[in-house]
Amino acid sequence: AVLYTALFFNFLFWKPVTYILRVYLSVFITFRRDNAWFAALGRSCIHMTWSDRGAISLEGLGLQVIENAEEADFILAHGTEALGLPSGLVRPMSLDGLEKILEHCATKKIPMVVANPDFVTVEARALSIMPGTLAAKYEKLGGVVKWMGKPDKIIYESAMAMVGVEASDSIAVGDSLHHDIKGANAAGIQSAFTTGGIHATELGLDSFGQVADISSVKALAAKYDAYPTYVLPAFAW
Repeated sequence: AVLYTALFFNFLFWKPVTYILRVYLSVFITFRRDNAWFAALGRSCIHMTWSDRGAISLEGLGLQVIENAEEADFILAHGTEALGLPSGLVRPMSLDGLEKILEHCATKKIPMVVANPDFVTVEARALSIMPGTLAAKYEKLGGVVKWMGKPDKIIYESAMAMVGVEASDSIAVGDSLHHDIKGANAAGIQSAFTTGGIHATELGLDSFGQVADISSVKALAAKYDAYPTYVLPAFAW
């Protein structure tokens, strides 16, 4: 089985990812309520989500989306384009606008749960900001952040359990050494690193499908302490 580790599909297929993200949240908001920190978290959240790429519904998760930091139990971040509204709709918002909300939340000591810790992704050969960047910003502001996602091995274990396969029959494909490949290493499964993604510039690549120098790949893997089984210029078929 192939596990698309950037939330299974990530930037490859944005419509299916709306459903996958909801499953992802269900696992990590409800399943982890047995953890004392999560059990005490509360149910009212400020929801940072996506807009044109597809906002994620929290319906059925027992959460109340609010806009007022004064009433929020926590911040839920898995998007960087919009703010979720109590109606279920979203209000598109710039990154600066979201960061201003974080600044206010930090003064209130409101914890954050980041449900997609990737820092960046690739869109049309350009890097776009992901929720991990917001989480890092919040930590710098003094906020408490719970990172729920790769490289935590539970992501991979849950994915394998969902489709009923063993680690020996699985391979993770991703373009992030510090998230996708490092997580695969932690889960004990094989991995395929696509070099034409977020690390393309570090590898000196300037065109799609260009093959990276293997010594450069090895040096970069050592830098991130993440070691792929295979290396591909791109994930394509």
